[in-house]
Amino acid sequence: MYVADSRGNPAPGGPPEPQAAAPGTRPGRRAALAPTVLALGTVSLITDISSEMVTAVLPLYLVAGLGLSPLGFGLLDGVYNGVSALVRLTGGHLGDRFGRHKALAGIGYGLSALCKPLLLLAHTLPAIGAVLALDRTGKGLRTAPRDALISLAAAPEDRGRAFGVHRAMDTAGALIGPLLAFVILRGAADGYDAVFTVSACVAALGVLVLLLFVPGRRTVPSAAAEPVSLKASLGLLRRRDLRRTSLCALLLGLCTVSDAFVFLLLQRATGIADRWFALLPLGTAAAFFLLALPLGRLADRIGRRRVFLGGHLGLLAVYGLLLTGGHHPALPYVVLLLHGAFYAATDGVLMAEAAGAVPEEHRGGGLALVQTGQALARFAASLGFGAAWTVWGARPALAVAAVLLALAVAGCVRLRPDEA
Repeated sequence: MYVADSRGNPAPGGPPEPQAAAPGTRPGRRAALAPTVLALGTVSLITDISSEMVTAVLPLYLVAGLGLSPLGFGLLDGVYNGVSALVRLTGGHLGDRFGRHKALAGIGYGLSALCKPLLLLAHTLPAIGAVLALDRTGKGLRTAPRDALISLAAAPEDRGRAFGVHRAMDTAGALIGPLLAFVILRGAADGYDAVFTVSACVAALGVLVLLLFVPGRRTVPSAAAEPVSLKASLGLLRRRDLRRTSLCALLLGLCTVSDAFVFLLLQRATGIADRWFALLPLGTAAAFFLLALPLGRLADRIGRRRVFLGGHLGLLAVYGLLLTGGHHPALPYVVLLLHGAFYAATDGVLMAEAAGAVPEEHRGGGLALVQTGQALARFAASLGFGAAWTVWGARPALAVAAVLLALAVAGCVRLRPDEA
């Protein structure tokens, strides 16, 4: 990942050039974050409580409760993580075209909230797949407009910090969600149904907060700007920096084993009881929460590309520990710490970098291009890993994923600005 800033041209892989202090702030002090960032962080916190309640129990519900094979679970997990890619371009483009990023985000959040009660009625692979696809459609519609609002509200030199704060608040919800699911499973007679019901109520609250407290911002293109169209959005890939960012996200995404598989592999490696399984995402979320802001600030200082690739080296270490760690008592803690560090170093950092490569009037579409490539790659990775697990077994499949990830990181390290 190479840092590109619309206000300057820093050296490849290096920190952005210093900018003048914002009006009303003393030299050497960072400006306060915009209310938009904090309000969207609150919405994401609430929504992630809802989403992660479901995510925490879904692997066990599907594999142990409904008896799905690893291949069947890989298909559903791919749907859960990849279908949103099919509509992210639509969400980003419509937000740019009409200048209504908040409205598109609201539609996406609302659609996902409506899907939570439907999980109570779905008990077969096709039905669950359809509900998850609809839920991820909502996520696809909202993600690029939401990130566009964050990037437009933050100063270019502070985008890493802004996305770090947002991701930290988002991950606070990911901390609460699995814990709440764990408590409900322990105390409710029909545990899974109770989890899905509470999740629906929390999701509705998130939509309400978005409508009431997130300030809307209408983006009006300048007279000299290229008209917003789908062709123009796709044409953003002619920009060298954005093309390079998209390529790296695509290659690395193809080698990323999904969270659910990581948790299942960790359970098998350590013998963690089923009743504790819902708490595994809590460890990843805790590390993500603690590291998102520090790593976002670090990316602003030393270069977002370096931090992004460093995060994938952390993921490679996770694969290695799952292959070689055995039953060491510290294994779960180290794996979850590194897994959370991977997300802290990549999720918001990727969007902060991509935002500098596209103009404001195409911000949603540009971010959606990067997100779409990454999501499609992870969809393919989930299907491929599920198939490899079914045919070869868990350890050989993970060993192949580790080799491919190492090669992808090496390829992205060698990628230079003049080679993209």
